[in-house]
Amino acid sequence: MRSIVFRVVPRLPEKLESLRRIAGNAWWTWNRNAVSLFRSVDRELWESCGHNPILLLGKTSQARMNELAEDPVFLSRLGEVEEDLNHYMSKGGWFAREHPDLLTGSDVVAYFSAEFGIHESLPIYSGGLGVLAGDTIKSAGDLGIPFVGITLLYRLGYFSQYLNSDGWQLERYPVNDYSNMPVERVKGDDGLPMVISVPMADRIVKAAVWRLPVGRASLLLLDTNLPDNPPGDRMISDQLYGGDKEIRIRQEILLGIGGIKALRSMGLNPTVRHINEGHSAFLIIEMLTEEMARGLSFREALENVTAGNVFTTHTPVPAGNEEFEADLVLRYLRPYISRLSLKDDEFLELGRHPQGSSFSMTVFALKFSHGAGGVSALHSRVSRGIWMGVWPNLPREDIPIRHVTNGVHEDSWVSGEIRRLLDRYVGDTAPRNPLGEKFWRHIDRIPDSELWRAHERLRERLVTYARQHWTRQLSGMGITLPAFAEKPVLNPEVLTIGFARRFATYKRAALLLQDESRLIRLLTDPDRPVQIIFSGKAHPHDQGGKELIRRIFHLCMSREFYGRVIYLDDYSMSLARLMVQGVDVWLNTPVMNMEASGTSGMKACMNGVLHCSIPDGWWNEGYRRDAGWSIGRGETYQDPALRDAVEAKTLFDLIENSVVPTFYNTGADGIPRGWTAMMKKTMKGVLARFNTNRMLAEYVENFYLPALAHSRALSADGSAGSKALAAWKARVREAWRNVRIVEVTADTGVDTFTVGDVIPVTVSVDTGGLAPDDLAVEIQHGAAGGDGYISDRRTTRLSPSGHRETGTVFTGTIPCSDSGRFGFTVRVLPFHPGFGRILEPGLIRWWE
Repeated sequence: MRSIVFRVVPRLPEKLESLRRIAGNAWWTWNRNAVSLFRSVDRELWESCGHNPILLLGKTSQARMNELAEDPVFLSRLGEVEEDLNHYMSKGGWFAREHPDLLTGSDVVAYFSAEFGIHESLPIYSGGLGVLAGDTIKSAGDLGIPFVGITLLYRLGYFSQYLNSDGWQLERYPVNDYSNMPVERVKGDDGLPMVISVPMADRIVKAAVWRLPVGRASLLLLDTNLPDNPPGDRMISDQLYGGDKEIRIRQEILLGIGGIKALRSMGLNPTVRHINEGHSAFLIIEMLTEEMARGLSFREALENVTAGNVFTTHTPVPAGNEEFEADLVLRYLRPYISRLSLKDDEFLELGRHPQGSSFSMTVFALKFSHGAGGVSALHSRVSRGIWMGVWPNLPREDIPIRHVTNGVHEDSWVSGEIRRLLDRYVGDTAPRNPLGEKFWRHIDRIPDSELWRAHERLRERLVTYARQHWTRQLSGMGITLPAFAEKPVLNPEVLTIGFARRFATYKRAALLLQDESRLIRLLTDPDRPVQIIFSGKAHPHDQGGKELIRRIFHLCMSREFYGRVIYLDDYSMSLARLMVQGVDVWLNTPVMNMEASGTSGMKACMNGVLHCSIPDGWWNEGYRRDAGWSIGRGETYQDPALRDAVEAKTLFDLIENSVVPTFYNTGADGIPRGWTAMMKKTMKGVLARFNTNRMLAEYVENFYLPALAHSRALSADGSAGSKALAAWKARVREAWRNVRIVEVTADTGVDTFTVGDVIPVTVSVDTGGLAPDDLAVEIQHGAAGGDGYISDRRTTRLSPSGHRETGTVFTGTIPCSDSGRFGFTVRVLPFHPGFGRILEPGLIRWWE
């Protein structure tokens, strides 16, 4: 039986027409007045619609719409919100002031990410990577950067989590109804919905292009669920991180290659391309084919394309660094390999993993980006160790992976209660500049009583919600409560610890369960009790993570723990806001060096919640005495069982001896002034340093602008720079096998020196036919350990000073600036007169 489906929506009275415009721009998600306006349309309907204003407007009765159109108070509020939006959209912003005329016309920064967490009403995110991308594009709008995000419009999103009666995680995949979401089809010049064509293997895949305005930025979303595609291709954009490797490679071809095609179809020029994790790295291939179509050789095109790419790696976890087997890559990318005029092995070498034969998307992006970085200072150091094999013989500290520490979008995560205090006592942050510590020091003006009462209201709100959620959850699981479970769960006046994140085993949600008897004493203390709220999803294929959830849920249902420990299912951005605003302590317990950054703790700290964490990721930079707690000092262990036992004991000691006494040490007015002092200190530090406005400004200054300058230098005058650089590199590669350090002499005369002395060094190099100016001959000197290894290296470039029979002579000096045991070595790298020192795999010579 055939049928035709259609939809009937209320007719918005003319006075309310601006509601549609406000609902269609994700700006409303971080504007408190806009959220309050939509809630006032129908509070119950707003909740049942999942805070989706498009769905709300579609389900509100015509009678209610007509009523609101005659309500002077509602119309006044609507006018104020519309005026706020107009002002936001028309102002210049930080980027225009700092870098006027830098990106003009159709030039944009294109930010590619497999997921974007804009809001719970658009469920196309799974966790931290997506929420970070969402916060980033919001800040791009705030700062006025010409910025376009690119992702996929997943028909089934990630997944909705529920538990069976035994506490085991199961997944359901609700279908996303685009007609009730704030996205619209992009139309071409002909007025028809835009469709792009993406070659994959032996066929062409069609994709629709959707758009969501995010303040002054835009998010493009690609969708293959089109009648023109066969069923197997329609499902490419079905699930985020779902399916097998074959689905994943098709998704990543669509994201990277399709994303570039979508931008071009809209007349946009992705001058800087930010590859946010390796999923979108295939965009490099599409850019190469474009450049070669203009008449450049592969190597010339590679210089042009690499210059405009920026890459961020987000995790040291192997599963987060996508790899594909060679046969899969060759099959699906065959159309592009032909256009690039490469042999199969030459193509595979572009992304070959240093420790295997697979094609690594991370390696591919690292090798062909002008700048690459991690998401915290510690993570960049860890990443340099992981990816040393990409640059053989290069010391770890020289691996070209820098960092920009993550941040969060302040307006999306700071509660209304805390925001009102900030506005009243600190000042208006509306200019949306990357504000520094000098501005936020005025947090000290907030009276302790007002800060504490605001926080208590947030804890009460969380407990109220958690009780309702818990009741619904148990009912859905078919669980009948035992007699001991008659009292409501949680207590709004008790010290509340929150743990909510993806339930990967390395995050160690069960660290506190290492000593259950000690935990029971902590929870049931008659005078100073503690309670814990857990939430978070495990990946559908992560059986270990699912077992952790099951174990915690069984604990929640036991007599000793019931009501004092609860696990809330189906973690979302909505629940995350309640938790980071309402708990007292945010707990983070990853295995050291496994948490690249983590951002949930930043959100909590901005609300005055105190962070208690392993000093990994961002907390390695963010921890300050009396502004939270560090579980250990970053020690690593060979024995996982010993590690967990030691760190569990440390955590219990911190809670019992510092956290609990500080929280419950109140004055006659009931205010724990030691606690509120810590709240203010953590707010000052985190609001100033760990926001996405600061983060994105750093990306602009340290990555985007250098990439843009390098790209324009190479592409000017018909890509004359790229042609010259490619030819120079070809000459250097050909000669490099003959480059060697022949002799090194240090004119010391003695083996002991005094601070202030200089040591002359002479190096003879066989240049292999290259000119002296083609080489950077460098001394690396620093402290020498017992094994002779040189640490804390400093680099001094030597100058050419003539020739000998043994080769070209380079000379320089080593300054003796400190006392101790020191050493030095010598290396040679390519050096281009116009573009400086060149770091390329295989092009380095050490003094042997």
